[in-house]
Amino acid sequence: MTQTPQVPPAQTELAEVRNFRDVGGLPTTDGRRVREGRLFRSGHLAHATTEDAAFLAGLGLHTVFDFRNASDIKLEGPDVALPGVRNVNIPLTDPADGAEFWTMVRDGELDQLRSALGDGKAAARMAATYRHIITTRTEDHSRVLHALAEDSVPALMHCAAGKDRAGLSVAVTLLAVGVERDAIEADYLKSNDPHRRYKIRRSDNSAVGMSPEVMELLSPLFGAHTDYLTAAYDAIEHTWGTTEAYLTDGLKLTPAVRERLRDRLLTD
Repeated sequence: MTQTPQVPPAQTELAEVRNFRDVGGLPTTDGRRVREGRLFRSGHLAHATTEDAAFLAGLGLHTVFDFRNASDIKLEGPDVALPGVRNVNIPLTDPADGAEFWTMVRDGELDQLRSALGDGKAAARMAATYRHIITTRTEDHSRVLHALAEDSVPALMHCAAGKDRAGLSVAVTLLAVGVERDAIEADYLKSNDPHRRYKIRRSDNSAVGMSPEVMELLSPLFGAHTDYLTAAYDAIEHTWGTTEAYLTDGLKLTPAVRERLRDRLLTD
């Protein structure tokens, strides 16, 4: 079903797939590392060029996990088809959740943006979203991890920007195999690199519609921030007490499943 994987160069840049990278090389607390060519992350694949698709097809992927919802897919389009690769759509946010808000982000005038996003409101919304995904999407994250343990590696995880929903799903996966939290955070923050950041779409692309103040108001929505990841960790501890309890009781990961995950994703 899959092709022989190729390990991509560390700084591979695809023309129309934002935020792509191999998560390989990250260290675990027991001295192992994530194996290269096993777990990838990116933004959506809807606009991938022929060359982008050929590169992705050459990775030997078994499964692409798409965490976008129906509204995202309607806006951006479905992923390009990759021969022999299974596509699994697991929406991590409800299609109607925040629809009016994101319409305002695209179409709203400065006064609206100031009211909705100013004074820390944008960052607070993002932190709340991270907490919400952690506490309400445990069944979905459990499904992903069990699939990885079973047969879905090599895998690519993506959402729209490859930052939030995919970022959390990658972080949860890395927690499950024992990757150091500092390493998880460092990988997460790579989404802020200028060549990786999601392209902000506004109905008004004029100097007024894309002014420095508008960009500053929108920035918390489109950047990766340590506080957001911290909010997710806090939600884990508040809800389950410990990360171990989250993995065992929340995500239903038995010792056998976790060992299979480590075997599939980590170096010996």
